[in-house]
Amino acid sequence: MITVNNLSLQFGKRVLFDNVNIKFHGERCYGVIGANGAGKSTFLKILNSEIEPNSGNVLIDPEKRLSILKQDHNEYNDTPILQTVMMGHHKLWDIMQKKDAIYAKPDFSDQDGIEVGKLEEIFQEMDGWSAESNAADMLCGMGVPTEEHNLLMKDVEPITRVKVLLAQALFGNPDCLVLDEPTNNLDLKTIFWLEEFLLKFKNTVIVVSHNRHFLDTVCTNIVDIDFQKIQLFTGNYTFWYESSQLMLNQRAAANKKAEEKRKELQSFIARFSANASKSRQATSRKKLLEKINIDEMKPSTRKYPAIIFNQFREAGDQILQVNNLSVRDENGEILFEKLNFVVNKGDKICFLADNKQALSYLYKILNGEIKPLTGDFSYGQTIKHSYFPNEHEQYFKSSNNLIDWLREYSEEKDDQYVRGFLGKMLFSGEEVLKSTSVLSGGEKVRCMFSKMMLNEGNLLIFDDPTNHLDLESIQALNNSMKNFKGTILFSSHDHELNETVANRIIEITPGNNHDKLMNYKEFLEFKGIREKNITV
Repeated sequence: MITVNNLSLQFGKRVLFDNVNIKFHGERCYGVIGANGAGKSTFLKILNSEIEPNSGNVLIDPEKRLSILKQDHNEYNDTPILQTVMMGHHKLWDIMQKKDAIYAKPDFSDQDGIEVGKLEEIFQEMDGWSAESNAADMLCGMGVPTEEHNLLMKDVEPITRVKVLLAQALFGNPDCLVLDEPTNNLDLKTIFWLEEFLLKFKNTVIVVSHNRHFLDTVCTNIVDIDFQKIQLFTGNYTFWYESSQLMLNQRAAANKKAEEKRKELQSFIARFSANASKSRQATSRKKLLEKINIDEMKPSTRKYPAIIFNQFREAGDQILQVNNLSVRDENGEILFEKLNFVVNKGDKICFLADNKQALSYLYKILNGEIKPLTGDFSYGQTIKHSYFPNEHEQYFKSSNNLIDWLREYSEEKDDQYVRGFLGKMLFSGEEVLKSTSVLSGGEKVRCMFSKMMLNEGNLLIFDDPTNHLDLESIQALNNSMKNFKGTILFSSHDHELNETVANRIIEITPGNNHDKLMNYKEFLEFKGIREKNITV
């Protein structure tokens, strides 16, 4: 239904896309991936006619309806929630307004009657009489209660506005959905609801997301934006990543025979397709993994940072003990109280809380930055902890170049030694001489990882470390945390990271705390967060 022909886009001397040709159609979900700055959101804006390419064109079937997730959360401030959702179906909403205007005429004529009759006929064909109830059901499914449906958008919480705009995009069964980071700021229940909705959705979906679990669950195809080109692959994100890495390894092993390579790839495809935990789509409505062509599998040209956490020494048996900790926020509200736990050697604990501020306060206490209201804690004699804060602007107030910045945290002051850690984070050549004042959010995060690697702690503490990172860096961090031999305390909104790293979950609330020796998936089932039968 959407055909991109010979598309090129250039900003100044920078070529973003060059002679791109691709088609989006059918009952498929296309996950658009690419490094930060590759042009993912720009590509979606081209599809939606918000940006004109330098050459080429985008053809959309005029009989099909395209719906896009709005990014301006204040656009509908003075509109009631329910109306905002229904406005997502522009044609239906326009007919409703025309009907109401005609009926409101004080001098209703015969011609008005003929006109409104035609509108009523179209309205009926579009299932207009069910529009309001359908919109209400969708909002309730997302956790927006009925009593809020007639409130103005400006009068509800920001998270509610996010849900309403998502409902607006989904409303009315569009022929093609275009979603840019739809899971941002959503709670787990709403993300799961959206996953189920898209799995049952019968039309085309094009989605940009850094949420690997979400991409794995809903996507049948991956659209890879890399070095001015856009390539289409069958399968979800994990399949794309693992197959590209396999191909990369095989390219490096040039002594292998071609037939052996082919057999290994075929075996990989068979294993992956049979593993429903990695690819729900392998057993879902689309079954596209069965059609994978080995010839389309290519090694990725992406660069992955080498995030490698080494311990200065192996920890003893005593890691960390927390006793009766309580803390209030700046407004005097209790964030948590009477928090007790003992960290065991090798634990990888994922901390959860509805109020993320509670977790940041806990980590700051453990890092000695603030004092608790009550209680204390103690580290084992062999422990050296390394801390990644959620907010790290305080570390980048100087205008030092990257070498001088990192040297401040290194016992070894040699340039080449420091350069080595920056190089692992993809800062090479003259890039190491750039000022810290011009770094992007993702670059600052990678610098903080360099600092942590230099520290060689045997206890790592991470406060939401995937913010600002591209998929490559998230994947590299995930692998590093999973392979780390020491102990980790962390919190993250990245579902896949939580699921693949944690062996223990501690949930912190103002009134009660849960400490469960189980993985993330088991904990969600324990809490009943993902219901087996979700109505969408």
